[in-house]
Amino acid sequence: MINDLRYSLNTKGNAVHDPLDPCAVNSLIETPGCDPVVGRVVWDSAHSLWNGGMMAVTLIAGSLTFSPGALAVFVLTTGATLLLGHSIGFHRRMIHGSFQCPLWLEYVWFGTAVGMSGPFWMIRAHDLRDWAQRQPDCHDYLSNRRPMLVDAVWQMHGLLVLERPPAFDYGRIGRDRFYRFLERTWMLQQVPIAVALYLMGGWGFVVWGVAARITASVTGHWFVGHLAHRRGPQTWLVKEAGVQAHDVPWAAIPTMGEAWHNNHHAYPGSAKIGLYPGQSDWGWRVIQLLERVGLVWDVRTPETMGERPLLRVEGARL
Repeated sequence: MINDLRYSLNTKGNAVHDPLDPCAVNSLIETPGCDPVVGRVVWDSAHSLWNGGMMAVTLIAGSLTFSPGALAVFVLTTGATLLLGHSIGFHRRMIHGSFQCPLWLEYVWFGTAVGMSGPFWMIRAHDLRDWAQRQPDCHDYLSNRRPMLVDAVWQMHGLLVLERPPAFDYGRIGRDRFYRFLERTWMLQQVPIAVALYLMGGWGFVVWGVAARITASVTGHWFVGHLAHRRGPQTWLVKEAGVQAHDVPWAAIPTMGEAWHNNHHAYPGSAKIGLYPGQSDWGWRVIQLLERVGLVWDVRTPETMGERPLLRVEGARL
């Protein structure tokens, strides 16, 4: 059980680019005068056309190509890419470094196979939001503060351009040729998947295993993120952070444990996100399995991390 938080305020909670701090925003560098508030949302043509195209194919061709086999392909491919790629590979390993593993295992092709974007874009988008939400205030785009429809258009079709942005340094990952390849080709990586699915089951498998899967992943990522910054249960508050997080219990299984977002804000460097009894976290279970067979090590949990400036929410049930 996690200790009651009798923590001293040793930082503002805004550790940036500090490899010794398990809660640091690892890729972001605070430049003089950088500001998370003042900026404008512009059309992100590449992601907008990609996301919109996948949704259009799903809506037009989904019912025409539906079959039990196509549905099974959708469930299996969506679950595998979200679990191995997005949750474990991209989020817990590449972005937060919550465990160590061999380089061959770290390469997160499954992450770009999800179809959201390349690794550098994912790191930058995540860390900008993470940093901004720890400040006293930030732009509505970064806090999911606008009404649901506006926020959906912003997040899936727009890009925030800050007037005074911070800088980014991806470190070793940014110099890695394989990650650079993934960044350049993240859209094209759906082609071999589509070819394999076509050979297995025709166009129905392609529509449901590529277009519907990407649509569900992108839309679900936005929807759960929107709710996780607006409403729901809370156990912890992060001191001096302008945006607090909420848990989204019903989404725990489809997000592989990522929906325990209040826990994640409290302990962002933890490989374990579902912290309490009954909080399903499939990503953590897979990491535990990999640790048992010696493929991962130095796994962080709240019990092994240092102090954080947190407050217990009165009446929260652990």
